[in-house]
Amino acid sequence: MQPNLTKPKLLILDDYEGALAAAPALSKLRDLADVTIMNQPIDVNGDVDLAQYQVMFALRERTEIDAALLAHFPKLELILQSGGHAYHLERTAASAKGIVVALGRGAQNPKVVMPELTWALILGLNRQLYLIHQQMVAGMWPEIIGISLHGKTLGILGYGRHGQAVANIAKTFGMRVIAWDRGKPYPAGEDVFRVPLEKLMATADVVTIHLKLSDESTGLVSRELLTSMKPTALLINTSRGAIVDENALIEVLSAGKIAGAGLDVFATEPLAADSPLRSLSNVILTPHIGWKVDTVLHEWMAIAADQLEAWLNHQLDAKWVMNPEAMDVQRDRIGSLH
Repeated sequence: MQPNLTKPKLLILDDYEGALAAAPALSKLRDLADVTIMNQPIDVNGDVDLAQYQVMFALRERTEIDAALLAHFPKLELILQSGGHAYHLERTAASAKGIVVALGRGAQNPKVVMPELTWALILGLNRQLYLIHQQMVAGMWPEIIGISLHGKTLGILGYGRHGQAVANIAKTFGMRVIAWDRGKPYPAGEDVFRVPLEKLMATADVVTIHLKLSDESTGLVSRELLTSMKPTALLINTSRGAIVDENALIEVLSAGKIAGAGLDVFATEPLAADSPLRSLSNVILTPHIGWKVDTVLHEWMAIAADQLEAWLNHQLDAKWVMNPEAMDVQRDRIGSLH
């Protein structure tokens, strides 16, 4: 690394659980920058002088980073963004200010942990573990009969890296796997059968969603598709809440038109305290935790440290940057860190 007499100031947002502060890569970040870690939501009127920071590390989707927020960061030049997307970040506002957004692409751990939660929800629902646990805690000895997954059909919406990992586990349970993709499909793989969306929804015993959120996928799982599902079927969503018509899902669950749902994501997050989903006995809810394990957070911090080092040395690869146009803006001026 080139000598840097004046370290940039780095603000790490939203470390509510303290996992970022415990990451091994924090020591490298402290070598590169003067680091401040916030364990509470950002307050533009609080005690922290936001105007002093040149670099920010943002956890995906916790803080909305728009033009109004960026106005409080006049020196900001680089946002180190966890994960391979930044739905919470206003790209045009960042680019207009010449703020480069480096995405945490290439992380390996999310490929594992998302399928883990998917299967936790499937198994919890299929064996009714949520009801059994409640009754056991209440002193009962439940006589609840579970359902075997062997011989059943798993339908995967989005056969990418997460969908493929979910399919591999399904095969160990002796399940038949069918899949549907938007646009150009991934290779189907051994014993995975591609079917039209309508057929998948109508025939699968378990439907699990692994699509990216886009204009085309928003509202994709419609009322019509939900009502076409088997009454014994389960719906699992660890992707994005907006892909499913949530009001229609509440209706079919309340009416028993499908057997249950495992939901880690919701149309609006946090989920409203009075949401009907909270009172349904055939639903398992988790608070968008599919990615939230220590190994994932630590890996994103390591990627951020490498990206910060590369940026300080004017070697940040554009392939990691969400808004390459901001790099052009920075080249046209003398940055406050150089």
